[in-house]
Amino acid sequence: MEYQTERLILRPWKHSDREPFAAMNADPDVMRYFPSTRTREESDNMVTAADHILAQKGWGLWAVEEKSSGAFMGFVGLNIPGYELPFSPVIEIGWRLDKPFWGKGYAPEAARKALEIGFNQHAMDEIVAFTALENLQSQRVMEKIGMCRCEEFDHPSIKKGQPLCRHVLYRVTKNQMR
Repeated sequence: MEYQTERLILRPWKHSDREPFAAMNADPDVMRYFPSTRTREESDNMVTAADHILAQKGWGLWAVEEKSSGAFMGFVGLNIPGYELPFSPVIEIGWRLDKPFWGKGYAPEAARKALEIGFNQHAMDEIVAFTALENLQSQRVMEKIGMCRCEEFDHPSIKKGQPLCRHVLYRVTKNQMR
């Protein structure tokens, strides 16, 4: 299923998204707040998994396309983390956009739509987001979409003492979005 905002299309993945997605995931700037960049194979596997979950659940990580140009921009969506967190079980919202699309308000625009889909079409009660403590850009997006900062925690898949280990958790409920 495809969803639209004023400037964006959230849609299932296309085969043509794989190459720009892999390039984006190999970019150290885009992946700055992740432990490492991703290989082409890892990126392709992520697309395959995302597409499968979208087809199965009706929600997940959508490819994001700019309406005006038709350009693939990255992804936004809802996800069940594949690892145990101090606050599991949860549904998280996440996004990753390529550098040419940063600073234009696209991430909050797409994320608001994903929240709307989760709360209104899939009866989710709460959605969380988390990021490395030093990732102030993503924290600003979380605040712009109405999420509240709750707590800090050590990410279980990042070695303690590593710069990206400390994370911050944000939450929003369906009632807060009304």
